[in-house]
Amino acid sequence: MDLHGPLGLERKGGGCRKRYLRLSTLFSGVAVVVLLGLSGWTALSPVMLREDPPVSLTSAPADPGSVAEAAVAPTDGEASIQTSGPQDGANVRRTTTPDGNVVTTFTPAGREGPVIIGANTTQDRRLAGQPNEDLLERTSEGDLPTVSSTGLRPFDFYARPWSGARGTRIAIVIGGIGLSQTGSQKAIRDLPEDITLAFAATGNSLQRWMQEARRKGHEIVLQVPMEPFDYPANNPGRGTLLVEKDGAGNLANLHRAMAEITNYTGIMNYMGARFLADDKALDPVMRDIGKRGLMFLDDGSTARSLSGDFAKAVGFPHAFADVVIDGQVDRPAILAKLDELERIARRNGQAIGVGAAFDETIAAVAEWRNEAVARGIEFVGVSALANENKP
Repeated sequence: MDLHGPLGLERKGGGCRKRYLRLSTLFSGVAVVVLLGLSGWTALSPVMLREDPPVSLTSAPADPGSVAEAAVAPTDGEASIQTSGPQDGANVRRTTTPDGNVVTTFTPAGREGPVIIGANTTQDRRLAGQPNEDLLERTSEGDLPTVSSTGLRPFDFYARPWSGARGTRIAIVIGGIGLSQTGSQKAIRDLPEDITLAFAATGNSLQRWMQEARRKGHEIVLQVPMEPFDYPANNPGRGTLLVEKDGAGNLANLHRAMAEITNYTGIMNYMGARFLADDKALDPVMRDIGKRGLMFLDDGSTARSLSGDFAKAVGFPHAFADVVIDGQVDRPAILAKLDELERIARRNGQAIGVGAAFDETIAAVAEWRNEAVARGIEFVGVSALANENKP
């Protein structure tokens, strides 16, 4: 208190200080209200909730500065946006379902499919009926398999995943899919998904059967008709590869067969004992199969086949069947052959059996396979047992 100041001045000054305090409190309250209002507007604003667009996870895109965005056709009321580099690279897919939920699928580069913990994955089963566009070559004969610009092969991308364990493994290939509607339907419906299916290039409704088989989880190969020793009395069908035909003619027939379907890991002979034993006729065909990133599966019906020699020389995956399981279309005989296949697999670590889509074969394989699994056998796609021949 200033004893020398005029009377009343202290009271006036005290009043100013009180006003200042009231104004300060008022401003603080307004600031709090403004901040609360901004927070509420931010929380409720749809603009602020908008997600950043998906970004490419491709490890080595052709143009690191570019991102290609493609709208995926909605299905069953879903809206989907995919962002990626090349289709064989990684991508992020965000799908909005009819109930408003957003499902995000991350697909890594290489032969990996959507990430599944504890499993080696290739193509997402939900998309398994659709081809990878990067693995197709557009030609006058149709869409042919090819190696992508990044080196991914159809053999890798369409292969059925397996455990990677080095136990006893068996691959069973059931052929003739497409030749009989009832047989094809029964094979796809009744056979476990780890049985490989071979599609006859001369069959019918192959695209339909291919999509059903792939969606179920089967690995598939394509059977191409080749000349047997008793041709034409025994005729494999239209477009047969012939010893007397020149290389260009056989390649044209091969390409027409290849274009019948997509999503297969390799080529398998349909008959062809004479053709497989002729090095001159076989040379351009095997080179083309290898160039396209496919395997060749030899059904083992002739010991004179040169397919393995060409696979080593050219450098591409090759597999050779150990047992034809239904040379006799009889249930006890088929089961006996399957037991023989298991003995070979236990001795060598792996074995491949081939058969046809007969009712007896399908029923016997389905039953025996379940029993073999209980005995510790792992059933794999045939590509898992192919020799990787490096040039």
